[in-house]
Amino acid sequence: MLNYTIRRLMMAIPTLLMISFIIFLLLDLAPNDPTGNLPMTITPEVREKIKISLGLDQPIHIRYALWLNQFFINEPLNIMAEWGWVAENPDRLRVRSWATRSPVVDLIVERTPQTLWVVGMAFVVGILIAVPLGVISAYKHYSWFDQMGTFISMVGFSVPTFLTGTVLIVIFSVYLGWLPSIYDTTHEVTDFGSFWHQVKQMIMPVMVLGLFNASQISRFMRASMLDNLSQDYVRTARAKGMKERVVLLIHVLRNSLIPVITVIALLVPQVFGGAIITEQIFKVNGLGQLLILGIQGADIPLVQTLTFIFAVLIVFCNLLADILYAIMDPRIRYD
Repeated sequence: MLNYTIRRLMMAIPTLLMISFIIFLLLDLAPNDPTGNLPMTITPEVREKIKISLGLDQPIHIRYALWLNQFFINEPLNIMAEWGWVAENPDRLRVRSWATRSPVVDLIVERTPQTLWVVGMAFVVGILIAVPLGVISAYKHYSWFDQMGTFISMVGFSVPTFLTGTVLIVIFSVYLGWLPSIYDTTHEVTDFGSFWHQVKQMIMPVMVLGLFNASQISRFMRASMLDNLSQDYVRTARAKGMKERVVLLIHVLRNSLIPVITVIALLVPQVFGGAIITEQIFKVNGLGQLLILGIQGADIPLVQTLTFIFAVLIVFCNLLADILYAIMDPRIRYD
């Protein structure tokens, strides 16, 4: 298993390099100008100096190397000197946002905790709801519980997150006044009162994403459980006199989780994509809102970096799913 993991990691490196080059090339060749939003009174000479300060006067391979450099180290790459380019100001080696002139990495690091809190909690809540719901629905299939679970799952999957979020704001913020409609990212947790405020402002965005995740996972969980409940090994376990709880939670559940792991792993990037809309609705100052601002302002370096981060998530989650396969089912041996 260790050899397989190492091989997959080695394959992931050229894959991510190819993805990064495609992302960089497509967005870099787009007809965008970092000085396009500036007032018309600014002279062409000043505009040219602004472009030079952002490193746009350098060849594309230099800019690509600088863009990759931000993911690993903050010091200048020696290869720059070999390519015949040495910056007079080393600070130019940091990829900067066209809109704020701040380093892109600093902007992402600043926004990441808010997104991880909301998305991470939503993912955990979605799994905690979906797995029991799918197990019980399969075990009591066609019962009233199964019918109700199917209805809730279809509604949660069909209704878009922006509509769900808006409805929750109208009910719990406007009419009832129980929960804040805007996520205050400047709020610091210092005592129980501030902690409870943090919990309250997380409830609605977490539940919006959590319901969307649970709706998808529970359907796969139910189908996988139904498929395994009809297998021969289940009848054999029952014939041996094992308790129904042992048969269901140990034998059937473990085998049923194998295909569901793929859904959960591939759902992680989709959750981050859903967070883009959810963060806009609840004004969460996270990566989703940062990406929207970057797209609206044609901030190419920022959009390039965030898009590549999502690509890294997809590759990493695929690798994690393969590793979990072998843990859940000892019969799977990649080596």
